[in-house]
This record gives sequence, structure tokens and C-alpha cells, in this order.
Amino acid sequence: GLGPRDASPDEGVVEDLPLIDEKAVEQLTEGLISHYLPDLQRSKSALQELTQNQVVLLETLEQEISKFKECNSILEINALFSEAKHYHNKLVNIRNEMMMLHEKTSKLKVSWINI
Repeated sequence: GLGPRDASPDEGVVEDLPLIDEKAVEQLTEGLISHYLPDLQRSKSALQELTQNQVVLLETLEQEISKFKECNSILEINALFSEAKHYHNKLVNIRNEMMMLHEKTSKLKVSWINI
């Protein structure tokens, strides 16, 4: 036969639970939702507005960053022009020195021929 050890541990639990009133559960659920839903909807709209503002802010930041990049490029171009001017002046000086050396060598040749 069945002894006390063979009985299921869950036996009798279902009978111990009170009967659940479906209508009461529905009303409690509606009450809970109606209590929290307005706050959640306000939070949702506030979060949406915040997200939109963040998108606008990000776009503005990207535009400002591109302006800074343009300014940096202009500074680099100005530096290149200054460097080019410096090297152009060096080339002009070298050309002048070469012309002067050419004149001197021409005079030396003439003086050697006359000797």
C-alpha cells in the first residue's frame, strides 16, 4: 500500500489556494495601469524630445567640427604659401649668385685670353 512517504509533496496544495476572481484581477490590472501609464507616457515623450534634441546637438557639433577642420586647412595652406615664398627667395638668391659668378668667370676668361 501507499505509506506516508509515497504521497506527493504537492498533494493538497491546489486545494489550499483561494479561488481567484478573474474580474478582480482585471480591475486590479486596470487600476495599476491607469496609475502608472500617464507617468510612463510623459516619460516616453520626454525621452523622445531629449533624443531629438541630442540629434540636433550632434548635427550642430559636426558642423562646428567641420568648420574647425576648414580653419585648420586654411592655416596649413597659409603655412605652405609662406614656405613656398621662403624657398622662392632662396632660389632668386641662388640665381643672382650664379649670374654674378658667371660674370666673374667671363671676365676671368677675357683677362686670361688677353695675357
